[in-house]
Amino acid sequence: MTPEETNQLAELLKSLPGAKGVDLKDVRRLVQLLRDSPEIGSIALKGLFGTGVTVTRTGLVSGGGAGTIPPTLPMVPAQSVPEPSPTPAPATSPLKEIRSPMVGTFYAAPEPGAESYVKVGQRVSPGQTVCIIEAMKIMNEIEAELGGIVKETCVENAQPVEFGQVLFRVDPNG
Repeated sequence: MTPEETNQLAELLKSLPGAKGVDLKDVRRLVQLLRDSPEIGSIALKGLFGTGVTVTRTGLVSGGGAGTIPPTLPMVPAQSVPEPSPTPAPATSPLKEIRSPMVGTFYAAPEPGAESYVKVGQRVSPGQTVCIIEAMKIMNEIEAELGGIVKETCVENAQPVEFGQVLFRVDPNG
């Protein structure tokens, strides 16, 4: 990322509601964290009203080595984080999959002893939090990309998950 692109990102972050305290050195630290930690898929900053910016490492620059950051990082509203390219469900199954966007530890509830975010048979809406994945001691709320009825939870609470692993199967027609 060039110094000019870093400055542009810092200015964009300053314009977000609730992100007024972000300055250039913080942006540089986030960019360096992405360079140094290939297991991090994205960093999201959300403002007070759900607005935000997501910086995602979705593709490596051609000819670059592992850990190379693309010259222009995609910046999208926090609600529309691109989903990983899923393996399509078998043609006979009407169920859609909610997959893990990162490596980490799956948690079904916001804290130990609390009720799960979603249960089998429950209706979910796009943008609804369905679980938490802890990665590097950061709790990342995972949101449903689609609406429907949860038909299957594919991961046990506190189980490690891989990038792209199926977390839930949802019937969008239910």
